[in-house]
Amino acid sequence: MIRPELRNLLRTHSELLIFAALALAALWVAFWGGWFFAVLGGAGALVAGSLALGALRRTPFRRPVAAPGVVEIVEGAIRYYGATDMGGEIPLRDLVEIRLLRLDGHAHWRLRSQSGEALLIPADAAGAGALADAFTALPGLDMGAVSAALAQVARQQDAMRTVWRRPG
Repeated sequence: MIRPELRNLLRTHSELLIFAALALAALWVAFWGGWFFAVLGGAGALVAGSLALGALRRTPFRRPVAAPGVVEIVEGAIRYYGATDMGGEIPLRDLVEIRLLRLDGHAHWRLRSQSGEALLIPADAAGAGALADAFTALPGLDMGAVSAALAQVARQQDAMRTVWRRPG
């Protein structure tokens, strides 16, 4: 019944659309009259707006599964179970660098630990969208810059970009 392009657009941006609708509902409450409803609606609109901003920044991380393997975030550690390649695990507290690079036509996250171990995770692997939430726990990481880097690497053939290094 719904055109496939519209269905894909709604599926991709569903979280953003829900939070935008909540912000509009909160603004509607703010204009009911009186200071109580103005404060209540304004606070609701601020919360929904900040959630919508987070959803907008997580949008590039949501990709169709096109690479083998599974990514999990368990107890503060990023785990990748590779189907054809070796997988691995790096705790977030040991992470010192995140690079985004393009190999064989696909974007990959390269995570490096304090001991020098590296973990290569395809950005199109199942569960890779959870990396957005895991990365927000890192000190000094700018999610806007990470989203822009993901878009840049997707456009270029041979791109590599360091998106975060642990301060200090």
